[in-house]
Amino acid sequence: MGAPTERGRRGATGARLAGAAGLAALAGLGWSVRDVPLALGGRLTGARAERALRSPQYRAGAFRNPASSRPAASPTTGSTDRNLLRELFFGKQKRHPSLPVPLVRPTHPPQTSARSRELNVIWYGHASALVEIEGRTVLIDPVWSQRCSPSARLGPKRLHAPPVGLDELPAVDAILISHDHYDHLDLATVRGLTARQEAPFVVPLGVGAHLERWGVPEHRIVELDWSESHDVAGLRLTATPAQHFSGRGLRRDTTLWSSWVIAGAHRSVFYTGDSGYFDGYSAIGAGYGPFDVTLMQIGAYDQAWQDIHMFPEDAVSAHLDLRGGLLLPVHWATFNLAVHDWSEPVDRLWAEAKARDVRLVVPRPGERVVVDDPIPVDGWWQAIA
Repeated sequence: MGAPTERGRRGATGARLAGAAGLAALAGLGWSVRDVPLALGGRLTGARAERALRSPQYRAGAFRNPASSRPAASPTTGSTDRNLLRELFFGKQKRHPSLPVPLVRPTHPPQTSARSRELNVIWYGHASALVEIEGRTVLIDPVWSQRCSPSARLGPKRLHAPPVGLDELPAVDAILISHDHYDHLDLATVRGLTARQEAPFVVPLGVGAHLERWGVPEHRIVELDWSESHDVAGLRLTATPAQHFSGRGLRRDTTLWSSWVIAGAHRSVFYTGDSGYFDGYSAIGAGYGPFDVTLMQIGAYDQAWQDIHMFPEDAVSAHLDLRGGLLLPVHWATFNLAVHDWSEPVDRLWAEAKARDVRLVVPRPGERVVVDDPIPVDGWWQAIA
């Protein structure tokens, strides 16, 4: 055979380069998802699985919503004639602020005793918050990672930094988790809190399987079904119903989701977790209310999945059902998880709260809210939207 032509040599070189690029792309993909298997969490086995089977919420092989025989729609499977995935990627909504989100570094916590009636809340962004109640502290749905995703390199990225580092948090008495979605339960944050804190993780049924796989000692895992309570440091933490779903991979609804009541001797707090609006709020208000403050989910809503995430107007209705005093909105501002404008949830909430004469506070991330003397709503978000 004759010597290779110049064109042939160029073709062979191009093929090798293309092959190398393909291998590099595969290697890059492998690198980007190498942390995914662990982040997916654990499976229900043994006594944990047996307890799930005994739960009134567990039917036909999965946890179910109140009075529902089917799992709720997920954000990508809701009934709609729109292409939601296309809208998420190419929609024209303004889903990021134009300027940096203003952060406040919390001052040192007030020096109070367990006999104090003081009640404060620090919202760190999205659903993460610290409740300072009667001299005790409860950390809610802490997520400090850059992304709410099984991968540290792919998925929704934070729109603002945490106001403080995980190592700057005060010692807490309990860590509450509402459900196992990535924007509420984060592997790296759990590991950091396991190393830096001594408090128990109080979680809905089944979520302990994730914590156990991630190295949380069994004695620090408290799993509750709806209406069950755990007493810690003079507080009673009660799991209450929510209308949502769970899952960290292809498996759905193998762990329970929950709202929470945090009650001291004199003060009480309600946190929705993630939920659609349902008549259970009236029952919770009658059974555990009134509440001094409610932490209400207001963001990441859409008509396609209204059964699992409330609209802002729903949050006001739920707050009134719950017999709430002050309404503090959460689940907005930090991650882009839906197709509405970044500032729309709190704009709609403010309008509805004024129309229905509901006391509202909208803190900047990191700003301590003194529940008995809340800061006036000043529309700070509108200047950066």
